[in-house]
Amino acid sequence: MTRVRLRLGYADPPYVNCAHLYRGQPDYAGEVDHAALVRHLDATYDGWVLHAAATPASIATLAPLVMDTGARWMVWVKGFAAFRRNVPVAYAWEPVIIKAARRPVVSRRQVMRDWILESITMRRGLTGAKPEAVCHWAFELLGARPDDALDDLYPGTGAVTRAWESWRRKFVLPQLSLSPPKCHPDDPPLDMLMPEDL
Repeated sequence: MTRVRLRLGYADPPYVNCAHLYRGQPDYAGEVDHAALVRHLDATYDGWVLHAAATPASIATLAPLVMDTGARWMVWVKGFAAFRRNVPVAYAWEPVIIKAARRPVVSRRQVMRDWILESITMRRGLTGAKPEAVCHWAFELLGARPDDALDDLYPGTGAVTRAWESWRRKFVLPQLSLSPPKCHPDDPPLDMLMPEDL
């Protein structure tokens, strides 16, 4: 059976009204045109991920843009989050909008929920760098396979690309023996022993 290699997009841009936080970066380009970004994601990729802020402005901006794409709103809950001066209730969750490329596969790698609990990263050199576990969760919900192509549209610290490589390594299969396996009458059929998602 031939596997189809899909193209996946991963966008973790400066959030709505937050581009000023990245003014010192060499690739700083001001506020992101989120309408153009969503159009690009949907026209270019088989499946995609878009990180966003949990602010009213962000949700109001993005909700109509993704309404007809078939994407689903997921949630990253931050077990440990930064508290801001004069903000008495911490922003401790973020929307993660995901349009699956194919039906996600239930496996032992990940509990498949529309939310994940993971603390923020610290000292990554850039505000908002995503934890590896959040990226792995997003790849699973995308229905990604290790031979798919992933484009990291906002590479920043390179955290998403590194997470993609570490996630792909989970799929390395052991070397097969050249001698046929010994079968016993009570053994399950061999196709039951092969991973469904590879």
